[in-house]
Amino acid sequence: MPKETVFKSFANPAALEQDLAERIARQLQHAVDARGKASLVVSGGSTPLKLFQQLSLKAIDWSDVYITLADERWVEADAQDSNERLVREHLLQNRAANAKFRGLKNMFATPELGCDMAAESLANFPRPFDVVVLGMGNDGHTCSWFPCAAELELALSTQALCAAVNPSTAPHPRITLSKSGILNSRQIYLHLVGEQKLAVYRQALESDDVKAMPIRAVLAQHKTPVDVFWSA
Repeated sequence: MPKETVFKSFANPAALEQDLAERIARQLQHAVDARGKASLVVSGGSTPLKLFQQLSLKAIDWSDVYITLADERWVEADAQDSNERLVREHLLQNRAANAKFRGLKNMFATPELGCDMAAESLANFPRPFDVVVLGMGNDGHTCSWFPCAAELELALSTQALCAAVNPSTAPHPRITLSKSGILNSRQIYLHLVGEQKLAVYRQALESDDVKAMPIRAVLAQHKTPVDVFWSA
């Protein structure tokens, strides 16, 4: 059985980013050495951007590393709100420019129509995913598992890799990896910054009501190791 959730705190975000980038790089290289290729799932938003930059400088066999997103807004890949744009600008640089990236957004008009193609585009990724890096919103959502979304139950229960989500409290339709997809991984990191996120995390530990705070679907399970990295 995997270890219990590990919580690590750091004095500042820079110390966290340095330590986490080193760990992720080491795990990816170990996967390449052991199995010939590695897979990394990352999240968007502003929190991981400096982590991406640190990671992009690591001297590992990036040409054997496959990267995708935990979720994506259904917008064009170069749009301001696109997670793919952030990954391309901050992670797929320097040494990591050789990595094999697949975004989730495709040419279909809606994420509902595009889910199957998004899953097919990840068919050649090594699975279980070697490393998954998640964030968390102040409402307790992770990926695009929003408490407000009618599709939340589907995203948490389906055996399909991807699900469409239309949150009422956040802009844009979304595509997200499902709970079963995220938990089919060797290691999950939850990357949190700030006192408010620490308070939300502590609240998440107080109950197992997944629909109220979907991050609990990750924190309460014992299938996949979860390490929480937090800094003030």
